[in-house]
Amino acid sequence: MVTAMIEVKGLRKAFGDHVVLDGIDLSVPSGAIFALIGPNGAGKTTLIHILSTLVAPDSGSVRVAGHDVITDKEGVKQSISLTGQFAAVDEVLTAEENLRMMGRLCGLTAAEARRRAIELLASFDLTAAAHKRVKTYSGGMRRRLDLALSLVVTRPILFLDEPTTGLDTQSRRALWNDIRQLAAKGVTVFLTTQYLEEADQLADAIAVIAGGRVVAQGTADELKSRVGGDVVELRDENDEIIREVPTGSSIREVKMTIDELVRAAPEGSRVNIRRPSMEDVFVALTTKELEESAI
Repeated sequence: MVTAMIEVKGLRKAFGDHVVLDGIDLSVPSGAIFALIGPNGAGKTTLIHILSTLVAPDSGSVRVAGHDVITDKEGVKQSISLTGQFAAVDEVLTAEENLRMMGRLCGLTAAEARRRAIELLASFDLTAAAHKRVKTYSGGMRRRLDLALSLVVTRPILFLDEPTTGLDTQSRRALWNDIRQLAAKGVTVFLTTQYLEEADQLADAIAVIAGGRVVAQGTADELKSRVGGDVVELRDENDEIIREVPTGSSIREVKMTIDELVRAAPEGSRVNIRRPSMEDVFVALTTKELEESAI
């Protein structure tokens, strides 16, 4: 039985002289939601493409559902579904027609494809719009249909490359619920995202990538603990943040930080103490890595 659905060791990939991935190590257990975050150009999409056999690695070991991405590409392909950054739907067809067509392409009979389309339309709250052309859909509806298309045939691993990019808050949260339901059914979800709250709210484990390397990996709470105890914010009379200072959790450390801020604080300002956020983690870890790689 495969316990680590995705296992990456020493992965390297370069395009010409540009090294994109420089010794990546990752392990994703079965049934987990795993999030990969990092700056633009950090190699997140390249990693997804390697894991899904679209791009070959230069070196290292990469296994997906127990299959090697080089020597057993077909085994990998039979184990995964992939949804890219942009909705890959036919706008001229209806949602039901898109799903039935995908079902036939995946080898289902006409009757099986019809039944599966009906099931997925219900699962993703698209039944009422099943017979409307996709070009009339909102961005959130298109994204839900795109996710449904990737699940016409159930596979143990689902890759999502920035699945909620461009969606409004309501549509994003609705898609989060869909992803949670898939994980609850045992699907291993590997996603990249530019929304730090998304990783915080969804993921069982998070990896931060910068400079072609994984600079940190763990749960959201574990990563936040690396930044420090608390963050003291100095806000002006309009509640806008003037300055943020990480500090320890002891009374002495917090008092020293507040005293330092108060001495330089403009009239009418106030302080606020909060726990570190994923944004604090992201800025601290990626800034440090990029500064070190530039030396």
